[in-house]
Amino acid sequence: MQPWIELDIATVPEDGGQLRLKRRGDEFSIMAGVTELMNSRLSGSEEALARLSCEKIRGRKSPKILIGGLGMGFTLRAALAELGKHAEITVAELVPAVVAWARGPLAPIFAGCLDDQRTHIHQGDVGELIGAGEAAWDAILLDVDNGPEGLTREANDSLYGFEGLAATHRALRPGGVLAVWSSHQSPGFTKRLRSSGFAVEEVKTRARGKRGARHVIWVAVKPG
Repeated sequence: MQPWIELDIATVPEDGGQLRLKRRGDEFSIMAGVTELMNSRLSGSEEALARLSCEKIRGRKSPKILIGGLGMGFTLRAALAELGKHAEITVAELVPAVVAWARGPLAPIFAGCLDDQRTHIHQGDVGELIGAGEAAWDAILLDVDNGPEGLTREANDSLYGFEGLAATHRALRPGGVLAVWSSHQSPGFTKRLRSSGFAVEEVKTRARGKRGARHVIWVAVKPG
């Protein structure tokens, strides 16, 4: 078996540690310490995050979507495939190097989706955009860290607590959807979503087709 080769190391702002981009043949991995955040062969659940969200807002003429976390672009690519030409998708990515990787060694995986006219990259914390305005988004998709209970960066906890969920509720338009990806279940997070005024569906999905690890996606709809 071919060995992993480390291509680059990136520092996460606000004392968030480091990310490492690794390659083995045509396989890529993004690591935070010993934790794998994303693998180029395991895209199924990230694609499901986009698909489940877009199903909830289908029919809106000019939907505005916010994605927290660029990763390897699987959620972005799936959202672009689901939405029409008048959609607007903003991706908030905290780590500048991740955007550089998308245009560099990971470019074949991204397949030009960063150059789609519907795509806008915001270099910064997704929480800043969530808190910037009321009723601004039709859908907010969070693929940040490893989910509510899998934090590798403590600052991300603010997205999943009551204060962060209240801000997200305000930021969504009536009938808008918050979709959250996680590597693990979290009954406490499900309760917080419901207590924050969302109608919640918890979906279990596979990382790769019918195989691979089981991941969880919360689809939380703001009443409209």
